[in-house]
Amino acid sequence: MLDSPPASAPVDDAVRESQPAEATGSGESRPRPPLDLLIWDAPNIDMTLSTVIGARPTAASRPRFDAIAAWFVAAAGEPGAAGSDGAAPDVEACVFANIPPVPGTLQRWVEALRGFGYAVFARPKTQPDDDIDQDMLDHIAVRAHSHHLRRLVVFSGDGRNFAEPLEDLARQGTQVVVVAFSEVAGYAISSELIEFIDIEDVPGAFVEPLDRVRLDALPADGAWLRPTRSLRDFVSSYAARRT
Repeated sequence: MLDSPPASAPVDDAVRESQPAEATGSGESRPRPPLDLLIWDAPNIDMTLSTVIGARPTAASRPRFDAIAAWFVAAAGEPGAAGSDGAAPDVEACVFANIPPVPGTLQRWVEALRGFGYAVFARPKTQPDDDIDQDMLDHIAVRAHSHHLRRLVVFSGDGRNFAEPLEDLARQGTQVVVVAFSEVAGYAISSELIEFIDIEDVPGAFVEPLDRVRLDALPADGAWLRPTRSLRDFVSSYAARRT
């Protein structure tokens, strides 16, 4: 992976990196190195995971970053896949996270990610609406200028912020892959420019199957979808809101 990549860069850096590459002695521009980039939207994946399983995630229901790293790097290909010079494409994986005032076990989680080869961009979460979406988009833009962005894999179901910029990159020739839960990633599933993969289809991403029934993979004879809360509990809370 790239050594100590910046998780995001100021606009001035992005502008500088967007300038034409320095000319070589032959008068030709130096080609930008190819890059496969993975972006992980931690707040979105955590929230949508809770939604699809209808419960707070446990260790067994959280995604395995080691298996996801192996899947991502394997798809980048062997040395020589990038061109005739025999160089392997660079690979970079970045996790973007909001850190609450009391981090708790997040320190161990962040250190584990770094040990797996992920760069981590950590922003303090001081207000409920603090977000890191622009940081992710800025980093993608910087890498699109500094490298030939061959493949971009985005783990996020956030279509409001990602749909348009990701489709723009796809039009420019980048292979764009969105990995999320099919229940909440309609923007990618319906796009003609973006490839969609359900996160549970990534080999080894979960220790055991998640407690969900995917509407995009229903059995031929149908399936019962159990309630995620008691009917009496719901009616009690409904009645309380009306009083």
